[in-house]
Amino acid sequence: GASDTLANVTQAAELELELADWRRRVSGLYAAVRAQGSPRDGHALWRAGRDQLFRDHPQSPLLPADPLRRTGLPYWPYDPDLRFELELRPAPAPELRTAPEPELRTAPTGTDGVISMRLIGRVELPAPLGASIDVWWLRQYAGGLFVPLRDGTAGDTSYGGGRYALDTAKSADLGGQPGSIVVDLNFLYHPSCRYDPQWQCPLAPPGNTISARINAGERL
Repeated sequence: GASDTLANVTQAAELELELADWRRRVSGLYAAVRAQGSPRDGHALWRAGRDQLFRDHPQSPLLPADPLRRTGLPYWPYDPDLRFELELRPAPAPELRTAPEPELRTAPTGTDGVISMRLIGRVELPAPLGASIDVWWLRQYAGGLFVPLRDGTAGDTSYGGGRYALDTAKSADLGGQPGSIVVDLNFLYHPSCRYDPQWQCPLAPPGNTISARINAGERL
């Protein structure tokens, strides 16, 4: 009846407001991280802030009985040698790529529907990693940089589908000077689908997959 319809509309609006609040809090957390005097202090603040959100917020991807609500999310220790400010370089022509990919990709993402991504360039991770990773632009409203990464720990000590280094559409942004971005691999984090199978997340394509193990960031 009309009352059920009104209740459903009200519930849907409440969920959207909760999601907006989640994003607002994530944005504030990353702003506070960028303002810290040292990356290590910023990382500690980030961990504490994520644990609070995952424990208490109604939009937490953790299921109600998940023990991570009590223990907090697991991470490797902070490694200052895995923080880089990297020049954004043009993407190579498709015929030069070891794993040719189309310029555009689409991926279902649960509450956000289908996300379209455009390849805009790449960054070079220095030795000992010595790897190129692609940088994408999310083409939804307002856009944003997106850098997923699947490394040699995937399926072993990190989520098999990979982790995210940057997702600026969700305010996961560590800054950078003009023409460059900060990629701190200590801030790699699992997508929501790692915790709850009802979520669908864009995962790392071939140009964001490396064989080296990155023992930094969030882990299983």
